[in-house]
Amino acid sequence: MEHIIQSLLDTDFYKFTMGQVVFKEFRNVPVRYAFHFRTKGINLADFIIERELRQELDHVMTLNFNNSDLHYLRGTNEYSERMFYEDYLDFLRILRLPDYSLKFENGLQLEFKGPWPSTIYWETYALSIISELYYRALLKKMSRFERDLVFAEGKIRLNKKIQILKGIPDITISDFATRRRFARRWQEYAITTLAEEMPSSQFLGTSNVKLAMDYGLLPMGTSAHEMYMGMSGIMHADNEDIRQSHNATMRLWYKHYGHGLSIALADNYGSDFFFRDMSQKQAEQWKGVRQDSGDPVAFGEKTIRFYERYNINPREKLIVFSDGLDVPTMVKLYNTFHNRIQITFGWGTNLSNDLGLAPISMVVKLVESNGHGTVKLSDNIAKAIGKPEDIERFKRIFSYDSTYETACTY
Repeated sequence: MEHIIQSLLDTDFYKFTMGQVVFKEFRNVPVRYAFHFRTKGINLADFIIERELRQELDHVMTLNFNNSDLHYLRGTNEYSERMFYEDYLDFLRILRLPDYSLKFENGLQLEFKGPWPSTIYWETYALSIISELYYRALLKKMSRFERDLVFAEGKIRLNKKIQILKGIPDITISDFATRRRFARRWQEYAITTLAEEMPSSQFLGTSNVKLAMDYGLLPMGTSAHEMYMGMSGIMHADNEDIRQSHNATMRLWYKHYGHGLSIALADNYGSDFFFRDMSQKQAEQWKGVRQDSGDPVAFGEKTIRFYERYNINPREKLIVFSDGLDVPTMVKLYNTFHNRIQITFGWGTNLSNDLGLAPISMVVKLVESNGHGTVKLSDNIAKAIGKPEDIERFKRIFSYDSTYETACTY
């Protein structure tokens, strides 16, 4: 079979927007990323062959950004006069990903260590590889006819979703599916089908940079939790310094990208803290927020109240919903918030991995920055990342008292 990752552009766009900030500001900060498997009752080591996983990871380490890749990135200036600068593109030209650490003990243990500017890119490649190897293993146990039925089911389900969404023309979606896709080829099929079957006013683009380049789609994405997590290791003198690192991350992001990429991820230390920490000036300046955990309806109501408290018209602001979305959830959120606040949807696993086989939930997260353990609390405590003692400390620092908990399906 062909290698899963064939281009370093086969990743999420926010890896480059974050990567540039890290390159400009923190190029000597050491970090560590770790793989976390969140699906209960499955041992990945029973499905994934270590030799095959190593072959795929090793292959990624041989790849580089070619002139066409860099030319494309140089031209992605949808939101600003210039998105990526030449010194950063020169860095990408010579980039080789650092080595990895892999053990098949008590499941699958995978880590990446190195300078932040070069290590940041491993996340999406690793998750895409593990996901596809897992589903390849399931398919290998089937007959040819059974495999045909899987893909036929995937097409039937995709068609039903498209027909529902086309019936509500004001719903807008973007593909956020790379990290937990069924397979690279299936994601390509799904997003090209959306592009063909749905108007461009509804299907806005894809987070996958390679697919965006190949099919003339808009690359979508801003930032992720790792920016806040990494900053907490850099600003780590005391508890107050850690608390201040949250808003410092937002200020740094706005310094580099301004209004164009000003969608704030609201849940790293819980959205209650986020809305206490975001100033009125920031609320006025930033386009909006992204919801990635917890109860989406409760979050939407909380966001509207936040803007109204500052006498900001919520209809002028945007929520990007991106937490484990399926079509019924998107329709529900549209019906709840339409004409109250602008909304759009970053559609992930349910788009690229819904062929009748159960989805799996996994992440690669930044777990250490500048020698310090990092934490993500989330609006769903089941998504929390960090050492138990660090999680408890960060709960106190950020006055986190949420008890919302639900299993991670995606």
